[in-house]
Amino acid sequence: MGFTTKALHAKPAHKDQHGAMRFPIYQSSAFEFEKAEDLEAVFKGQKMGHVYTRSSNPSIEEFELKIKAISGAFGVIATATGMAAISNALFALLKSGDNIITTKYLFGNTLSLFQTLFSDFGVEVRYVDLSDLEAIKANIDAKTRFLFCESISNPQLIVPDFSAIKSVLKELHVPLIVDTTATPWNIFDAKKHGVDIEIISATKYISGGGHVLGGLIIDNGTFNWKNHATLEPYYKKFGPNAFIARLRKETFRNLGASLSPQSAYLLSLGLETLDLRVQRSCQNALLVAKHLQTKTEIISVEYPFLESSSAYANASKQFSGGGGLVSFSFKDKEATYAFLNRLNIIKRGTNVQDNKSLAIATYHTIYAEYSVEQKAAYGLTEGMIRLSVGIEDLEDLITDIDQALAYQETLTVEARSPKDNYAFDV
Repeated sequence: MGFTTKALHAKPAHKDQHGAMRFPIYQSSAFEFEKAEDLEAVFKGQKMGHVYTRSSNPSIEEFELKIKAISGAFGVIATATGMAAISNALFALLKSGDNIITTKYLFGNTLSLFQTLFSDFGVEVRYVDLSDLEAIKANIDAKTRFLFCESISNPQLIVPDFSAIKSVLKELHVPLIVDTTATPWNIFDAKKHGVDIEIISATKYISGGGHVLGGLIIDNGTFNWKNHATLEPYYKKFGPNAFIARLRKETFRNLGASLSPQSAYLLSLGLETLDLRVQRSCQNALLVAKHLQTKTEIISVEYPFLESSSAYANASKQFSGGGGLVSFSFKDKEATYAFLNRLNIIKRGTNVQDNKSLAIATYHTIYAEYSVEQKAAYGLTEGMIRLSVGIEDLEDLITDIDQALAYQETLTVEARSPKDNYAFDV
């Protein structure tokens, strides 16, 4: 079956007793068992069943099974947020004294996790140029537990060569973990290109409407956990299920970052139109990026499927679409804010891959806590805008951008009545 057909017709673990065509929401924290022996068997892992929603729930299971059917994954765990997916997956693979390989080109909150909590717990983070395979190899030692990066870095839009990176990691028995939020399965077959574990913020493309939080941890079944020091004891007991088993029985269960049944239901609905929305978003983003290139007020435009982009070679051979993010820059903060404040259809706000187009000055917001020197090292400039292109009619997006660029603001001094002080910028 094709991508959308799988999303629509993936079978749940159990048929609804009433034949509901939409799997119901099991809004319950706990579940009753007919016999005490059955409850004991589930706790011991001798029998499948749902005991407590913090660990599993039929509605959440249905969402996970849909993801498994669509992605071809070996194992899937849904979490409360994308950051919960990152923290749960990575902590399941780490102990104090370990180290990880990553890049400085990461989303701000992910950087914050690496630079604060990981340091506090005694995990060394080694930042490497991922285009330099020799540097990657040189930074790996007996304590290296994984390499982590993003499929398209947010907001720099850098695309690594995953197959090349995997060729180095495979030799040294190090798993490749990639945040593939920006490139869903219909435009990037991560497993084919060597990605062992995918981390996804379901809040983004899967939700679509920006109305629900969620995250996903996906084990593609391509790494032999027997060769991972942290999971070797679990491999002896659970075999290929070692990673998912440790999450279910320890890390995920104990940290409590559980997706709610209501959120799982809404995310399952989002999957049904994911392909349609992603294709529209990618098409819009490419054409918006090309249009921005024609504007003299804009000093640079970055989009992976622009031939002028440094990411083009890797993106075009690995992806069938460039994603929904476009980065472009004005000369300074003043020009950037003047543009942002003139937008009408495109909303000023955070989040990405919403159905609506969203714009934000990342230098002054998401990375506000970092120093000027750090932001320069991360490839950020004061005039940079991250534009998440939605599924609006392309002509309306172009018109909104053009009027924001062309509009000449005039300042007037007028007497204001008291009620004017309560106006809100919508």
